[in-house]
Amino acid sequence: MFGGLRKAYCSPLPPSYAIDPSLMNLPPTKVTTLSNGMRVATQASSGGSVCVGVFIKSGSRYETAESNGSAHFLEHMFFKGSANTSQSQLEKKVEQMGCRLNAYTSREQTVYYANVLKEDVNSSLQTLSEMLLSSTFDNGAIEREKRTILQEMEEVEKVEEEVVFDNLHYTAYQTSALGRTILGTEDDIKGMTRDRIVNYIQANYVADRMVVVAAGPIDHDEFANMVDKAFAQCPITPSGPSVITDIAPAYFTGSDIRVRDDDAPLAHIATAWETVELTHADSPATMVMQAMLGSFDASFPSAINSGSRMVSVLAGYNERQFPLVQSAMTFNTQYSDTGLFGVYYVTDLGNIKEAQWAVMREFQELAHNASDEAVEIAKAQLKATIVGQLDASLSQVTEDIGRQLLNYGRRMHIAEMMARIDAVDAPTVRRVATNLFNDKCIAMSAKGNIEGIPDYNWLRRHTWSLRY
Repeated sequence: MFGGLRKAYCSPLPPSYAIDPSLMNLPPTKVTTLSNGMRVATQASSGGSVCVGVFIKSGSRYETAESNGSAHFLEHMFFKGSANTSQSQLEKKVEQMGCRLNAYTSREQTVYYANVLKEDVNSSLQTLSEMLLSSTFDNGAIEREKRTILQEMEEVEKVEEEVVFDNLHYTAYQTSALGRTILGTEDDIKGMTRDRIVNYIQANYVADRMVVVAAGPIDHDEFANMVDKAFAQCPITPSGPSVITDIAPAYFTGSDIRVRDDDAPLAHIATAWETVELTHADSPATMVMQAMLGSFDASFPSAINSGSRMVSVLAGYNERQFPLVQSAMTFNTQYSDTGLFGVYYVTDLGNIKEAQWAVMREFQELAHNASDEAVEIAKAQLKATIVGQLDASLSQVTEDIGRQLLNYGRRMHIAEMMARIDAVDAPTVRRVATNLFNDKCIAMSAKGNIEGIPDYNWLRRHTWSLRY
């Protein structure tokens, strides 16, 4: 795990940070903690629709080895009917509201959300609470859902990017729950039982680990009262045999995993270093570094003129007059106590070593040669992306509020976020990059026609250089 003092990212801003006063006029996020410990948050806006989300501090990382796959299995089962409403009645109720009901499971959180007209907010809350608190988990439905999830697993196995990133977590965090897949294994799914599902709910679906959020034309106090009534029966304390009060530490292990297939047309490769956790004071710097490295797809020829040197090199033409890689994506995946920062790219066999050398060099560039100009360009791009995402939809706003409350314990105002990004300068980038990437172990996951990948010792040697 990345060593050193962990500073709280959600601590007050230092006086030297400059707040843009024009951003302070944006709608505030109001938060209420109910008597049972459940938090309710809203952000008001104009319009006729509202996005309602229930965010739960749960996910595959809160599973035991025996219960792996439970969180995702639940995501499917909650739509199969409750004690008072059959599956068909639930589907009809949702359809009559014109409601878009959806869910997803990640490694550290589970989310259920509904997009509805403002007059149907209370009905959507009743539906969500009934699903989460009163589902019956019929054994027949469980058996049917096993087949659905096994089919889903087969489809996921066909997506190289999904496999590469699952394998990356597996090798980087091979001693902890963070290394397990979200879907679980085939044996986990086949062995899923009603008791296992109920035990997972009892251990994780408790009030103080849940945040209910609404974004749209909503009155905060009125919404808080609706939530209080709808979730009045939500358990206050965890119970059952699968209780995990504190998640086990995820220790990063320098290692690699390679799935070689010489008949595959391409190589899919992800190289990652351990980065700081989401709440760390250096998290904004890692966001800026992600923007500095950039991402691209070869179907956009203009990438060769990108402000990112890595993108320009990877999108550039080799001696055969083809781009060095077909696509490249810088990722910065952060969790509550660790994270993975790296580059995932797709290329053919003949370009692997040159592409890998280019990637390794750019991380040394960040540590030794990050320039003021490159940092300022990346900051502008990052801020534009953040504002654009929050302007895009109510779902994005709801997601941002729920995620921040689960991770930081509060919603960070966009003015504060921009001030933290503005405070990142070239010396900060060089310091953070040196701490994270210079002479540090890496994790690599590769799949496909990958014979040309250098061995791990070559990769490790290229995490430092005397030439800069």
